[in-house]
Amino acid sequence: MQQVSRNKTFGGDIIKYEFVSKSLGGLTTQMNVFIPPNASDSAKVPVLYYLAGLSSTEDNGAQKGNFFASAAQEGIAIVFPDTSPRGANIPGEDDAYDFGTSAGFYLNSTKAPWSEHYRMFDLVTKEIPEVLVTSSLPIDVKRASIMGHSMGGHGALVSYLKTAEGTYRSASAFAPISHPTQSPWGTKAFDGYLSGGVEEGKAWDASLLLAKRSAKATHIYVDCGTADQFYQSGQIQPERLVEAAKEAGVQDSVLLNMREGYDHSYFFVSTFGADHVRWHAKFLQ
Repeated sequence: MQQVSRNKTFGGDIIKYEFVSKSLGGLTTQMNVFIPPNASDSAKVPVLYYLAGLSSTEDNGAQKGNFFASAAQEGIAIVFPDTSPRGANIPGEDDAYDFGTSAGFYLNSTKAPWSEHYRMFDLVTKEIPEVLVTSSLPIDVKRASIMGHSMGGHGALVSYLKTAEGTYRSASAFAPISHPTQSPWGTKAFDGYLSGGVEEGKAWDASLLLAKRSAKATHIYVDCGTADQFYQSGQIQPERLVEAAKEAGVQDSVLLNMREGYDHSYFFVSTFGADHVRWHAKFLQ
C-alpha cells in the first residue's frame, strides 16, 4: 500500500493510499483513511467504512461528508473506498453515469466481461480489512461498522446483511437504494453485471435480505430527505426497509428518519453526517 497524500484535520490525519487489488483483477485502487488523534499502536481504534454513490470516488465522502469532527471526538477511524474499478477498459464502461466506471454497485459481478474486475463486494468486505491488518495503521478491524450514500447506502446495507454476524456491528445509510430489484438503477446494474440478471439480484437487495433476518441482532439507521428527487421518482424506496423489518420481526431495530425538505445532495449528507458517526460509536466503543 503506497501513500499518495496526507493532510491534517481535526487533530487527526486523512491519508490517501493506493494498492493493487486482487479483488479487482489486478487494477490499482485508491482509498482515503482518517486516523483520529487518539489512535496509537498501543490503542488501536475501531473503524467505520463509508461507501459513496453513483458518479463518486473515494474523495466525495471524505471532502464533503462532515464526518471528521465527530470521528475525532469519538475516536473512530473512517475508511473511504472508491465506488468501482478504474481502468478495466471494458467497452461501454464510460457510457453512462449509472453503470460501469463510478457505478460498481458494491456487488460481485458474475457476467463477462465485468466479472474479471467488478468485484466491489469482495474489495470492501474482505480485501480492504486485510490490507488494513497488514499495514501499520492503528486500526482494529474487528470493531467495524459501515455506512453509505445512495448506491453506497445500498452497498452498506447489503454488506451488513450478507456478511457473517459480527463482521459489522451496525449499518447506516443516507438515501439508500433500498429495494434495487424494483428500482431502475438496480435493475440496470443487475442485468448488466449478473449472469442471472434481476433474479440473481435478489441476493443483493437489502429489503429482501432484511426480511429474512429474524434470527440475528440488527442495528440499522437510515436518513432520507422528503425533497429528494430520487425518493420522489421511486429509485430509493426506504419505506420498504421498514416493511421488511416488520416481516422479519426486527422493526424496533431499524430506524428511518424522513427529513423534511432535504434533497439527495451532500448538503443533506453533511447535515446529518455527525449524527451517523455518533450513532455508530454506541456499537463500536
